[in-house]
Amino acid sequence: MTRFLLVVPPLVGHVNPLVAVANELSGRGHQVAWAGHADQIHRLVGADATAFDCTMPSEGLSRPPGLTGPAAFRFLWAEFFVPLADAMAPGIDAAIDAFRPDVILTDQHAVAGALVAERRGIPYATSATTSAELIDPLAGMPKVGAWLSELLGDLRVRIGDPARTVDPRFSPYGVIAFTGRELLGDAPLPNERVHLVGPAIAARAAHADFPWEWLDREPAPDLGTVLVSLGTANADAGGRFLTEAVTALGRLGDRVRGVVVDPGRTLAEASVPVPPGVLVREHVPQLDLLARVDAVVCHAGHNTVCESLWHGLPLVLAPIRDDQPIVAGQVADAGAGVRVRFNRVDADRLGAAIETVLDENSGHRAAAEALGRSFRAAGGHVAAAGHLERIAARHSETHADTDTHTYAGTGTDPHADAHTGTRPHVPAPH
Repeated sequence: MTRFLLVVPPLVGHVNPLVAVANELSGRGHQVAWAGHADQIHRLVGADATAFDCTMPSEGLSRPPGLTGPAAFRFLWAEFFVPLADAMAPGIDAAIDAFRPDVILTDQHAVAGALVAERRGIPYATSATTSAELIDPLAGMPKVGAWLSELLGDLRVRIGDPARTVDPRFSPYGVIAFTGRELLGDAPLPNERVHLVGPAIAARAAHADFPWEWLDREPAPDLGTVLVSLGTANADAGGRFLTEAVTALGRLGDRVRGVVVDPGRTLAEASVPVPPGVLVREHVPQLDLLARVDAVVCHAGHNTVCESLWHGLPLVLAPIRDDQPIVAGQVADAGAGVRVRFNRVDADRLGAAIETVLDENSGHRAAAEALGRSFRAAGGHVAAAGHLERIAARHSETHADTDTHTYAGTGTDPHADAHTGTRPHVPAPH
């Protein structure tokens, strides 16, 4: 039996992939606990989850809707991820003292998990929830990369071990990446300990009512049913796009029906008319719904993309910022979707893109189904749990006669920098 502590930021898309991994580890007889926003963890994981609460930044994650590109990247790290790490560090220390984990699995953007683990001498693995993290997206922006390296160096002095040099987002023990080689293409990986396991697909805690009878009652059109979602973090930017999507679906009403997710109620507040054959909901049980639709229109958020592809669904991709343009490009290159411009697409162009991916002769569905087969073969949460067990076993064998973990104060692990990878790496967050 091994004790695993999972450290997550207060972002739904970063927690969901780990729910299946946690359940798999528990099913194998291990103890699992979480550190992060306890209320959110209980909501997403279940009321019985062992969750150690960490302080969250008072402002939360909120960016101006028009902020994109390098400016959005700088804002995200300077105003959210680094303050989040400073805020979470004491709670992670307390969780370590109370739970005494053998291994920590920390999200790539909850960098306090990695930095506290290295200071305490505890082996840690990285959870990478986007394929964009693996291709060095800032290679063409060296000044931004240098700025981020300095930012993280200062953070390491405050909460980590200043003597270390490993990028805290790529653990030397192992990286669990919820993507696949077929989506990444032939891009080289940062090091030999990156494990591509595909998306982690498993049942989630029920948190959204959905009128399933609507799907059964509404006549099935010729081309099928389309899900439109911009994720939970883009409500501030999505009003215009969702309006165009509703209009496009209305014009295709004799051939396509649609479910539109509007968590910010922007359509209702703007009194946008909803045509027959279109259902607008604040929240949906996405995994369950993906089994009932024929295509997905989304912002190219990695979780939504991979979950859709796992189901063999072609995509219309409207990336907004962060890693989304990279992910959209990967899907388009694989032939599984069509990319449109988020800020400029209108109802006619969006409708044409929807018709294209639904057309069996376009090849998009066949490409999506091929990606889905490759994702399932990668092993998902089962493979992830196996890699974590091996990380724990390697550390146990290395330290059979000594215990370098420090559960009250600081400690060192002389093996932590043994495998630093092949290149420094700076990811594009999402």
